[in-house]
Amino acid sequence: MPRRDEDFPEWYQQVIRAAELAEPSDVRGCMVIRPWGYGIWENMQRHLDAMFRATGHRNAYFPLLIPLSYFAKEAEHVKGFAKECAVVTHSRLEADADGKLRPSSALTEPLVIRPTSETIIGASYAKWVQSYRDLPILINQWANVVRWEMRPRLFLRTTEFLWQEGHTVHETEAEAWAETKQMLEVYGRFVHDYLAVPIFSGEKSESERFPGAVQTLSIEAMVQDRKAIQAGTSHFLGQNFARASGIQFQNREGKQEFGWTTSWGMSTRLLGTLVMAHGDDDGLVLPPRIAPTQVVILPITPKQETRGAVLEACDKLAKQLREIRYVDVPIEVEVDRRDLGGGVKNWEWIKRGVPLRVEIGPRDLESAKVTMSRRDQATKMKESISMQEFVSHSAEVLDSIQRNLLERAKKFRDQHTRVIDSKDEFYDFFTPRDATKPEIHGGFALAHWDGSREVEEQIKNDLKVTIRVIPLDNSSESGKCIFTGKPSSCRVIWAKSY
Repeated sequence: MPRRDEDFPEWYQQVIRAAELAEPSDVRGCMVIRPWGYGIWENMQRHLDAMFRATGHRNAYFPLLIPLSYFAKEAEHVKGFAKECAVVTHSRLEADADGKLRPSSALTEPLVIRPTSETIIGASYAKWVQSYRDLPILINQWANVVRWEMRPRLFLRTTEFLWQEGHTVHETEAEAWAETKQMLEVYGRFVHDYLAVPIFSGEKSESERFPGAVQTLSIEAMVQDRKAIQAGTSHFLGQNFARASGIQFQNREGKQEFGWTTSWGMSTRLLGTLVMAHGDDDGLVLPPRIAPTQVVILPITPKQETRGAVLEACDKLAKQLREIRYVDVPIEVEVDRRDLGGGVKNWEWIKRGVPLRVEIGPRDLESAKVTMSRRDQATKMKESISMQEFVSHSAEVLDSIQRNLLERAKKFRDQHTRVIDSKDEFYDFFTPRDATKPEIHGGFALAHWDGSREVEEQIKNDLKVTIRVIPLDNSSESGKCIFTGKPSSCRVIWAKSY
């Protein structure tokens, strides 16, 4: 595969292929998520779901098909999603005179395949909410969504993808705003603590806001080509969707009032974030906390007469490791018993990014040792360690890998985050030296902006650079917009993005 600095987009595709994370489907724009990739997603689900439950949320499920009329109720929402919608217009297939199957029965009302669920969930909430005593409603669903994609890229942009979407209703504006911020903090903790990716968080500008939202909050991660990825969003919807869906309740004074709603989501785009944040020129590198297998044991069996004893030792080691808990769950171990050469198997697991590889051969049995390799270190680095010491320190080693990946990613992000105080410096920062085949360049720029949408559009057109977040805290000093010279209340974070 090419090195990251040679051809980052092609490197990304080849890492996914070599790690067997996913592959393009015969259905245009869609992907098949293979077991190793889906195992990562399942771990993300498990940890995120526990965090949702800890904040009082429960899971439910709502329809995939949404009547077109539901979208028409919220003008900004339908305008924002109209070009991405896939629409079901017929039912029944019947053979024509040539024997070809054709849709035969037009629906009385077209059905939109779920691009997001605010409208269909709002219809249920309108029935469930009668009084302030019915609030808050705190519900999440794990689901698939469809947004018609013209330029698909595995995990980053596909027509169908997997995600979770939380939808809540509150009695007061303050409660809904607190929920919006709380869920952004949950996302930030998850990405930092489990994916080992540092983030910036804040509010989206008006032009980048979720269609129909009053405010959109986001966490943004930097990957190794120095672009930003929106890793999670939380939306304060005010009463816009409550009015559209008729979510009303009798308040404590006995008057009818519209509810205050929020929505928030994370998707399989996080797998793409992982690949680009931690991968190296040998393939995928996985943080132990979300790796489907944390330790792979590779039996070295050059002779048939020692094969049985080696495999027995491998199984015994696996059993001991599974009795150890890492992040409150047993360590995930796999013994690779396939009849393949040791070098082939070793490289397969390197490309898959498994955190720890352990080799056991006849000589290791004699000395009661194992040979250990960490995926966060050079692939040729190996350490001989007593079997008992490896078992007793395995959780600590996994934690060390997790911390190292986070520190490495944070160092990279900080190296390529720059405070910029002039328009010329800004344009220079985001302009590649080779326009025909742009090299890796840019990063995150902290620069003053006067709040003008015209300036935002100009920068987007000139450089393909957008405002990723406006920091929520007011610690950033006031100054002058570097583009217009007008007053600016704070620095905002600009970047090229996926």
